[in-house]
Amino acid sequence: MMIKFKSLYEFLKLNPSEQECVNHLEEIIWGGKLPTSPFDPASKVYKCADKETSGKYPAKYSRYRCKNTGRYFTVKTRTIFENSNIPLSKWFLADCIFSPHKKGISSYQLKKFIGITQKSAWFVLKRLRHARKTSLFKDVLKNFVEIDETFIGGKNKNRHRDKKVPNSQGRSWNKKIPVWGAIERNGNLIAQVVPNTSQNTLEPIIKANIKKNATIYSDEWKAYKDLSKWFNHKQVNHGIKQYVNGKATTNSIESIWAIVKRTIYGTYHHISNKHAQKYIDEIVFRHNTRKYSDEERFNLMLLSSVGKRLTYQQLIK
Repeated sequence: MMIKFKSLYEFLKLNPSEQECVNHLEEIIWGGKLPTSPFDPASKVYKCADKETSGKYPAKYSRYRCKNTGRYFTVKTRTIFENSNIPLSKWFLADCIFSPHKKGISSYQLKKFIGITQKSAWFVLKRLRHARKTSLFKDVLKNFVEIDETFIGGKNKNRHRDKKVPNSQGRSWNKKIPVWGAIERNGNLIAQVVPNTSQNTLEPIIKANIKKNATIYSDEWKAYKDLSKWFNHKQVNHGIKQYVNGKATTNSIESIWAIVKRTIYGTYHHISNKHAQKYIDEIVFRHNTRKYSDEERFNLMLLSSVGKRLTYQQLIK
């Protein structure tokens, strides 16, 4: 049976067993059909005789054998759940807690909610973020699109004296993480960590993600000066404190940056450049599924977990 719920409260009332969680995952990923081998998609697949597992969290995982490779797999193979000793029921609860929090949840909070170590909670959250990078929202933006860039890393004036960075005034991103984003009005958001905010870096990204002849609204940053060659480009000049120019404004994308920074400063406190994109993916996923029910967002995460195995060694490498 599928696990159906409208809120965290309903999920807790259901209190699904480990076996119900396994069955639900199989239904979401395989849809009741014979699975395709993760090792050789062209291979024939055989279902093995069911065996009850033993251990602290017993559940019946249907095992399958890939004919061409001779390897065995289950529904968790090549997903974020592969080789995890944490029961699926705790994984499911973790996502139901993590998903609705607009500004995220720390690993210290999660460990108390689901009864695991902080190290395990950190790993769980990293893999849940990894699953949120989905191609479902990769369509190019169109109509009216706001673009902007921001820098993560705190103001130099707020740093301790021994950590202040010289020559970091104005738009300098020394010791900061540059992020570029675009949001279609009443539509989806895209955002990504970029090496810098130069014209050579941003222009190809804009052309790849926004439909030609769309209307783009931006500020006066020089990287956008040639966009009128491909788009209907309108600007506001923040340098002279102009924030609205007819229909031109960047208020929507700047509100996203406000959420990004409050998420980092208020919940996570610090993020590294190495993991920054995963935190950005978390916020993008949450925005683009804002009209989804809790159940729909939860099932989308399960479906998006396929092909995204992430090991601890990969994270700390």
